[in-house]
Amino acid sequence: MPKLFTSSELKSKTVDELNGSLENLKTELLSLRVAKVTSANPNKLTKLRIVRRQVAQILTELTQRGFAEARKEQAGKKYKSVDLRLKKTRAARRALTKHELSQTALRTIKKQQNFPLRSYHL
Repeated sequence: MPKLFTSSELKSKTVDELNGSLENLKTELLSLRVAKVTSANPNKLTKLRIVRRQVAQILTELTQRGFAEARKEQAGKKYKSVDLRLKKTRAARRALTKHELSQTALRTIKKQQNFPLRSYHL
């Protein structure tokens, strides 16, 4: 019975090796689906779940590598692509930055200069 890949196994393989094993697993998955329809022995049916998970593991590793390469390319740039930006919440994304919060309008500055806060000494 085949077992799931370990993360170190997947990380040690190259992209071409991962794509090759992905193709092999997909053809195996196809044959297992055919065996399921033709009501084959139960061992093949249990193998179906494991093969599906192996495919998912490989696809996840390929996706993570793609994101890592994209982050390296866009490091230091002013704008990042949408899928590499921080998710946060909608309100947090639209909130003012620290610099924008520290800015004061010209009118407010003049008002503070002309009418300073009065202090009453008792």
